[in-house]
Amino acid sequence: MSPAINLSMGPREWGMLLILSILWGGSFYFVGVAVNELPTFTIVFLRVGIAALGLHLILRIVGERMPAGLAIWRTFFIMGFLNNLVPFSLIAWGQSHVASGLASIILATTPLFTVVVAHFMTADERLSGGRLAGIVGVVILVGSESLHGLGIALLAHIGLLGAALFYSFGGAFGRRFQRMGVTPLVTATGQITASSVLLLPLALAVDRPWTLDMPSGGTWLAIAGLALLSTSLAYILYFRILAAAGATNLLLVTFLIPVSAIILGAAFLAQRLQANHFIGMAVIGLGLAAIDGRIFKQLQRMGNKA
Repeated sequence: MSPAINLSMGPREWGMLLILSILWGGSFYFVGVAVNELPTFTIVFLRVGIAALGLHLILRIVGERMPAGLAIWRTFFIMGFLNNLVPFSLIAWGQSHVASGLASIILATTPLFTVVVAHFMTADERLSGGRLAGIVGVVILVGSESLHGLGIALLAHIGLLGAALFYSFGGAFGRRFQRMGVTPLVTATGQITASSVLLLPLALAVDRPWTLDMPSGGTWLAIAGLALLSTSLAYILYFRILAAAGATNLLLVTFLIPVSAIILGAAFLAQRLQANHFIGMAVIGLGLAAIDGRIFKQLQRMGNKA
């Protein structure tokens, strides 16, 4: 059994988490634009393919090299399947049926799955009452949202919940890259490259992209933002936080993502903010505070002194 690593969230980790939440919140906006003109697998392939090119360029600039061993590439392909191919595809397909803000709220269930998955897949991230209590409010919020207006969108809701489940497996599985001595940049490049290889035949066989109309300039800009900002840059931060703070702390980002996703959807996609969205933002803050625990510990210390 490997020794436990530092799984605390310091100011640096919280800062990276906030930036990551903005980048991934923006992905819901970018996908919301792209689904109007492009099918699911084409969007996801362009996302990971362009992101892989960007990451390989950064890798060359900083002087790092990709490993050549079969074992590490097998791990990259498993990570790419768990963390990119399945959840990216489910999210892109789901957003063709539900608004970006609602999709991001449903993805906030990821920590619920993660605290359970990490309990069984890692040695140092165990279930605790504080972690479970901190996400109850978000689970209630997601439940009420998902049951509103059931019909043709039901499968989209289920698909988005499936994406959250796969993200939780990806977060727990990705912990092994640090033990293997793989840097965050190489890990991000490897998994995105593997995802591109997996997605290319799917996009060609299912979407037949050569039969599609040429997308507009706005769609290409959305794809570029999705690939370079919400994927390349985001995954560099993702693996840095994962190595420093663990899977459960990392996936607290899904509590923050709805805030930026809802604001961008309202500002640029004409998706109206509703009262429950504001309630959700408040619950997100309470959930973060409960899971982090430091605010409550400080209040307890103050109460003991009094």
